[in-house]
Amino acid sequence: MRNKINILIITSILALVALSGIQAYLINNTYQLKKDVFIKETKKSVSSIDNTKEMDSLTEMWYNKLTENLVKYKKRKLLKKETIEQFGLHRDSLNKVFQEYYKKEIKKANLGYDLKYKKTIKSVVIFENGNPIDTVFAANEGENYFLFGEDFPEEEGNVISKGRWFTEHDYEDDKEGELLKTKLDLEIRTQDSINIIGWQRIVLKQMTSLFVCSVLLFLFVVGLLFYSIKTLIGQKKIADVRTDFINNITHELKTPLATLGIASKSLRNKETQNSPEAFSNALDILDRQNGRLQKLIDQVMHNTLGSEEITLKKEKVIDEEYFKEIIEDFKLSVQGQDVIVSSKIEFHEVYLDIDKFLFTTALFNIMDNSVKYGKGNVEIVLRTKLKDDLYEISIHDNGVGIPEVEHRKVFEKFYRVTDGNVHDVKGLGLGLFYTNQIVKAHSGRIDLESRPDLGTTFTITLPIAEAE
Repeated sequence: MRNKINILIITSILALVALSGIQAYLINNTYQLKKDVFIKETKKSVSSIDNTKEMDSLTEMWYNKLTENLVKYKKRKLLKKETIEQFGLHRDSLNKVFQEYYKKEIKKANLGYDLKYKKTIKSVVIFENGNPIDTVFAANEGENYFLFGEDFPEEEGNVISKGRWFTEHDYEDDKEGELLKTKLDLEIRTQDSINIIGWQRIVLKQMTSLFVCSVLLFLFVVGLLFYSIKTLIGQKKIADVRTDFINNITHELKTPLATLGIASKSLRNKETQNSPEAFSNALDILDRQNGRLQKLIDQVMHNTLGSEEITLKKEKVIDEEYFKEIIEDFKLSVQGQDVIVSSKIEFHEVYLDIDKFLFTTALFNIMDNSVKYGKGNVEIVLRTKLKDDLYEISIHDNGVGIPEVEHRKVFEKFYRVTDGNVHDVKGLGLGLFYTNQIVKAHSGRIDLESRPDLGTTFTITLPIAEAE
């Protein structure tokens, strides 16, 4: 059964991991789709910026200036580097005009978020007879010639359009004192990009409901899985307890039943019937074993009551007198055994409001366990002390002790530290459960301190009664 539960838990965890992976994959796909749609809609909203009279006018201005510098370069009046640098000075003045225009257009678009827009030149190539003969500028990876707008790294932007212009420009070239008409064939490549400020946050915000539903669904599945496994383990525990209890009660009933069988057979024996002493002895055995069976049945019936089902008949008792009676009665019950019982009672007189019969049963259950699970000469020490408005009763023994992992379980119904139906000590595992219920019914608390081979201490804390 344990192996089946372990396999179920491992399988459930693997299924949960797989479900989480699938969910993460779907969420990531949704994120990418949302991102693409969002960027596409933004591109559409700002695409008109490049198709207006103002932009055409700016384009004509920078194109004419660039062509003018290229003509000078072609005439060898400017170096290639100087051609671009001098154009940059003119570009800066035009960019101020462009930024005013750009801000006005973005405001018209009413996007609800900020973005940066830039136009860059990717390459400038001079052609002759349809063939490229000179590359004035060519963008390397990660490098562009910034033209208009607000500059930002390429990896942070999204391309909204690319332009490729082929133009012819006529100019006069002075060669050896003679003016010649010459054509300047150009190919200019440009690229428009946008950088949406905080686009990740915007896309994630759009996915808020999806995230919330996914998290709630995941938590629901985890909770359902946890509840199912917990219930299964609980059912297994109940089944184990039931099996253990049946084994134990069977073990406890076997001896008196076997003895009753032997005694009843002996009563049918003529020799026993003819001997008054033997006959009386057999009847005594029947009475004792009948009483033992009755005691076992009563123990199962009464010791399984919960604290809320216990009816208390409280009376006020003086602590010293009460515990003196407890010690004396217990000493009589273990007379003839190697048991030493000592006490140290609170020196102030304290009144306790308790059900004497039930509370005595609780204390006797603890001390009986000290004797049952003792080793060699058993020593039991009962101490009491007043602590603020609470009264503490501790019972310490020098027994075998209880492993720490068992501490919380010893108060459970039918639980015993040893498993199965083979026990060194007889019992049904009801004593400490009943003791705990009695203490709770008195609005008290019971705590346990124990380590293997170092003995055990049970501490009961009770509210005190007002003095009469």
